[in-house]
Amino acid sequence: MNISDARWYLCIGLVDDLLTRVEHAVRGGIDIVQLRDKTDNLAALHRQGRDLRALCRDLDVPFIVNDRPELAVDLDADGVHVGQDDVSIERCRLLLGSAAIVGLSTHAPSEFTAGLDTSATYLSAGPIEATPTKPGREGTGRQYATWAQAESDRPVFVTGGVNERNVGELVRAGLRHFVVVRAITESPDPQRSARALVDAYEAALA
Repeated sequence: MNISDARWYLCIGLVDDLLTRVEHAVRGGIDIVQLRDKTDNLAALHRQGRDLRALCRDLDVPFIVNDRPELAVDLDADGVHVGQDDVSIERCRLLLGSAAIVGLSTHAPSEFTAGLDTSATYLSAGPIEATPTKPGREGTGRQYATWAQAESDRPVFVTGGVNERNVGELVRAGLRHFVVVRAITESPDPQRSARALVDAYEAALA
């Protein structure tokens, strides 16, 4: 998949029903899957990461690892996503190669502008709302994400509280790429929830 064509990006941790939840979410419309778990249990990350990588290959969606480029190499992932305080984009490229997907989180215009000077495949902007997945970080507001997308020469994925109720207004504001966490990870029906996101997106475009 060309990253520019991806609309829905799921970040998920080591939940009990990981493979079933991801499979249903992808069948509902998720385009990219990132394993994002802050645990130090590397054995579990390797074990479940291998299974998730295999599932993503079967479903033909990119598999990304959060924060740890070495783990991404070990799992033969399609790429890695790093934050401002993680290893550099250059280090990620050295480990994963020029063809890998490498994403970078940004939370302010200065970070975004600096990110455009790297070889990152895509950047993220947000969180537009404060979210429990980013404890202690204030929301940037929608304006930051719309500014970032207008300034960018590559996809900008919006983070922070994106759901089926607010995605329409975000699409109408010109945004096209979205990261979801709780909308899928806390849903009793991930496939239906993913489909609701896709339907809200398409309705806003229409």
